[in-house]
Amino acid sequence: MHSDRIRMPALQSKIVSAEEAAKHVSDGMVLGLSGFTRAGEAKVVPIALSERAKKEKLKVTILTGASLGNDLDKIMTESGLMARRMPFQSDAALRKAMNNGEVMFIDQHLSDTAEALRNGQIPKVNVAIVEACAITENGGIVPTTSVGNSANFVENADKVIIELNLSHPAELEGLHDVYYPEMRPNRSPIPLKTVEQRIGLPYIPVDPAKIAAIVVHDMPDSYSNVLPPDEETQAIADHLIKFLENEVEQGRLTNSLLPLQAGVGTIANAVMHGLMKSNFTGLTMYSEVLQDSTFQLFDAGKLEHASGCSFTLSEEMNKQVMANLDKYKDKLVLRPQEISNHPEIVRRLGIIAVNTPLEVDIYGNVNSTHVSGTKMMNGIGGSGDFTRNAHISVYVTKSLAKGGSISSVVPMVPHVDHNEHDVDVIVTEQGLADLRGLAPRERARVIIDNCAHPQYRAALNDYFDRACAKGGQTPHLLQEAFQWYANLEATGQMLPK
Repeated sequence: MHSDRIRMPALQSKIVSAEEAAKHVSDGMVLGLSGFTRAGEAKVVPIALSERAKKEKLKVTILTGASLGNDLDKIMTESGLMARRMPFQSDAALRKAMNNGEVMFIDQHLSDTAEALRNGQIPKVNVAIVEACAITENGGIVPTTSVGNSANFVENADKVIIELNLSHPAELEGLHDVYYPEMRPNRSPIPLKTVEQRIGLPYIPVDPAKIAAIVVHDMPDSYSNVLPPDEETQAIADHLIKFLENEVEQGRLTNSLLPLQAGVGTIANAVMHGLMKSNFTGLTMYSEVLQDSTFQLFDAGKLEHASGCSFTLSEEMNKQVMANLDKYKDKLVLRPQEISNHPEIVRRLGIIAVNTPLEVDIYGNVNSTHVSGTKMMNGIGGSGDFTRNAHISVYVTKSLAKGGSISSVVPMVPHVDHNEHDVDVIVTEQGLADLRGLAPRERARVIIDNCAHPQYRAALNDYFDRACAKGGQTPHLLQEAFQWYANLEATGQMLPK
């Protein structure tokens, strides 16, 4: 019964339909929606708004934590509701609209959005629409499977609409740790020193007078769409495990390593899964999205504590976790993304960051976002927050894409998200390149020899040799640097047949 979930009696009168709640939104507004990587997103009110947009002039700016589930970005795009979007997405229909210039997309480090709102650097939120599994006696909002930017949206908004989602168990209450950094310039250090530590509130505080509507529903989250590990991802995991074992042998790490961070997706999840077969124990995780591998590591007795911003699970794993929350609850914390991704904390804890690129170049520059340098894929997400500040920053990728027509190692990336100064290790199924302490010419040899697929290695060596003959601390042949992309556009292959 929803009456058990709304523990402030005065708020019972705020319960309305999604269509009625949507009337609080007007053309040109900025909306802050809960949701982080297909978890805990506001669901039914955005759908009601999309229906309105089909019949009247209604275009809005959409801010979220990250990508949304339940095809919401697709629905809002195709209805014409969305004029502007930030800071991250992963929907094909929205991606097409962005690349066609129909929706303005602002790609942003995920730790930055809350700070930009707090300091008035981007327009304030008119209406926050956030999902909850309960409302406390004082009107506090208990999030569901993500925290994302919800706390800051609620703080910043003129009005708040709460979606009370009964599909989520009430037992989620107690997982969350909501902390707000103080305003600059007299901000105190964020007092987080261990992965499991709690420094804030178990709910999002809000003035009940700001709560304009409550919509009760039971639409579930979308399930994770990551694929299971395969032979190549296992090879990547094996290379990385061997590297970490050597770090332990050299006395630079202990057998418990340091807190782990894994980017979203099949490869990073598979690499974390590979740690189950390692000899490491007493592991911890300080990351954004907690995926299936997090709970597999818990069940294997490898992982002791995990802190994240959301968890996004396969259908089978979701059923297992939700039915056994008591088993995991004292091991888990969900935080706002400005805390889960905060550079101060990443640097303090000494994170081992494992993220996935679209491609890397021979000097270690990484392109995470733009296909052929121009077409946005998903966004930079939190990879930059962790890459620059990690104890060790690792990028993992298969060496080939599109059946071999594309190399993941190229002479020069046409778009740089993470430059060579911040990238420590690159791993493909071919091998591992440890770039620490190497000059550009040394990096190139290590990356080509260890990470490039043999199909492309000769061409990369030829390019590099001729570039070195021309000279330069970071040798390049500017007339040829992007020729592989011209070939790809003209023939569908990076290298001529």
